[in-house]
Amino acid sequence: MTSLNGKVALITGAASGLGKAIAELYAQHGASVAVADINQDAADKVAAEINAAGGKALGVAMDVTSEDAVNAGTDKVVAAFGRLDILISNAGVQIINPIEQFAFADWKKMLAIHLDGGFLTTKAALKHMYKDDGTGKSRGGIVIYMGSVHSHEASKLKSAYVTAKHGLLGLARTLAKEGAPHNVRSHVICPGFVRTPLVERQIPEQAKELGISEADVIRNVMLKDTVDATFTTVEDIAQTALYLATFPSAALTGQSIVVSHGWFMQ
Repeated sequence: MTSLNGKVALITGAASGLGKAIAELYAQHGASVAVADINQDAADKVAAEINAAGGKALGVAMDVTSEDAVNAGTDKVVAAFGRLDILISNAGVQIINPIEQFAFADWKKMLAIHLDGGFLTTKAALKHMYKDDGTGKSRGGIVIYMGSVHSHEASKLKSAYVTAKHGLLGLARTLAKEGAPHNVRSHVICPGFVRTPLVERQIPEQAKELGISEADVIRNVMLKDTVDATFTTVEDIAQTALYLATFPSAALTGQSIVVSHGWFMQ
């Protein structure tokens, strides 16, 4: 079930963090991976590392808030690898502030990257996943959105992030229904706190906003609702993405998979 031989995956925000871990794991299991990122040099570097390790990868410049950039990048992937089977919509940023101080420009930026990015990459991918495979059936595919425990519950200072991550649930569930006749499935992975660069930056920011120490942010904000006071790892999320990409049927579609050491159980 863990072979991705012959599959092609496009992963956004893949030059670092969760996206990079997923790209590396997918390549190890036989997929050709497109490392898409707004930073072309960083994407090329990760792709080169994967190729040097015996995998097959391509760096792709992609601003997920630009329809033209998304379409061009997706078409580049299909031109290079011949198909597109898996989309991981992972690109994301974090900006924290209380609502009354949250700049409208920052709100729009957050929703553009997370929600517009999810929509635009999905729309571009479906053009290829819905395409006839030559037998009268659609080629099909799998779309996985990177949500968060904040797709299900809120935290202070994160109004835009929480709103965007909630929105991805609606997009994924709608795609599960629309995509089913075309053999397309969708899911949302909802990590707890993972010590990526994005989360590392939040620790001093939250300490300042909340007036507590960085140790208290980790202990009493980030990990207080886990069962074991342990951060989720990038490997945990990559393994979940591998499982969802290799699951053999639509018995599993439209689902939100929480990977969080017990923070938010459903």
